[in-house]
Amino acid sequence: MKRAMSHIIPARALAVLLGVAVATTGCSTLESMADKIMPSSSSKPQEGTAGFIPGFLGGAVADEPQAALAARAVLSAGGTAADAAVAAGFTLAVTLPSRASLGSGGACLAFSPASPSLTADAVMFLPVPGGGGGDRPAAAPMLARGLFALHARYGRRPFESLVSPAEQMARFGAPVSRAFVRDLAVVAGPLAGDPDAASIFLPGGRAPAEGEVLIQPDLAATLGQIRIAGVGDLHQGALARRLVESSVRAGGGITPQALRAALPQYLQAPRVDLGGGLLVSVLPTDGGVAAGAAIRALWSRPQALDVASARAAGVAAAWRRGAFGGNAQAAVDSSDVTGGALPPLPATTGFATMDREGNGVACVVSMNNLFGTGRVAPHTGMVLAASPDWMPPAMLSAALAYAAGSTTLFVGAATGTGQEGAALATAVALVQSGAARRALPTPVPEPGRANVLLCPGGLPIDSARCSWAADSRGSGLAVGGN
Repeated sequence: MKRAMSHIIPARALAVLLGVAVATTGCSTLESMADKIMPSSSSKPQEGTAGFIPGFLGGAVADEPQAALAARAVLSAGGTAADAAVAAGFTLAVTLPSRASLGSGGACLAFSPASPSLTADAVMFLPVPGGGGGDRPAAAPMLARGLFALHARYGRRPFESLVSPAEQMARFGAPVSRAFVRDLAVVAGPLAGDPDAASIFLPGGRAPAEGEVLIQPDLAATLGQIRIAGVGDLHQGALARRLVESSVRAGGGITPQALRAALPQYLQAPRVDLGGGLLVSVLPTDGGVAAGAAIRALWSRPQALDVASARAAGVAAAWRRGAFGGNAQAAVDSSDVTGGALPPLPATTGFATMDREGNGVACVVSMNNLFGTGRVAPHTGMVLAASPDWMPPAMLSAALAYAAGSTTLFVGAATGTGQEGAALATAVALVQSGAARRALPTPVPEPGRANVLLCPGGLPIDSARCSWAADSRGSGLAVGGN
């Protein structure tokens, strides 16, 4: 039996081959060959490849490290903050499906210095009921459509190129992060009750350790179908039909009608005018308007955490009761609402990005329960989120700060998580970071957690003073710079 020939050329043999080339074809050919084999340091990466952006490229922060790294790679390749956020969102569907699977929903704030409205857009893709029965009612998946809506208005790179990294991670494996290990430890028992979930996340009957490689071939196939056929296929194509059938088997009961009707929205984000041209936009959600009210309280009295906490709780509870009639700006501007009871709330996850041009994005996503329904739709790899008809909706909280003058500049972004502590976390993180002129100088109050991007000199003018931070008590990562 003949031995297979190696495709690795030893260095000495390569030198001999190049020497023959000199003797037979001349120096110019050798230089051409050498450039192909070992590109010269002067050759520049092409747009769409890492290293295309020289110098400052922006920043990214996420509650799961691989999502932040995926976002940074997109920024390095010339993508916008929205492109980077899309890549981070799809990566989280692979690396943190306990909080952000393809079945999840959420909301993003997006800001561009070129916007004439002097405010941020809110891209809303909140979890909506799946419309069916079953013993574990599922939400209709919203993440992919929400990220597509964000990209449609603010993206630059081809959408499919932003899905591909997550697809590859699912197909060939990704290291299990500390964030995911922590979530698995909480619900490993109930999760083992679903054979499809157990086969993916509890192989051999045990939870994987941090750093072990997790392969998800069914999820890779679903992401590949989205990349090739588009997001619409998940809602009214072959992928939608597969999801409807498999969701029934998983007890989630998603209907074709619910899938078609699950559409994201663009809304104008309410804002807080802090004076001197400094503005803060917040999500038009309970956690967003509560953060806005708390920011207003803290701006004049940064140490008045008790006042801000009572204001945030009161506004969030009132918003859920419908006290403001859906008027988010009125909720942010309210000054006499304090105190209020909230039900036990589901877990969330946040991520934020900024690019060198001063575009910024801040997103918060939830499964409406840790691991949602606790079930995976067979042959899709998708963890089904819990219907808001079955579980109370999560508190989604994020804020973007910017300065409006002769030019409009990005100043900062914050996301808050930690159930009922999310809104106060967002407010405290943004205000204290601004006062210290560096990201997250101190931890936010328990049980909140925060992520921050900060450029006190404003982007795109002053990148030298930008900083970024993930909450030191969590398992996230903040990256950026050169």
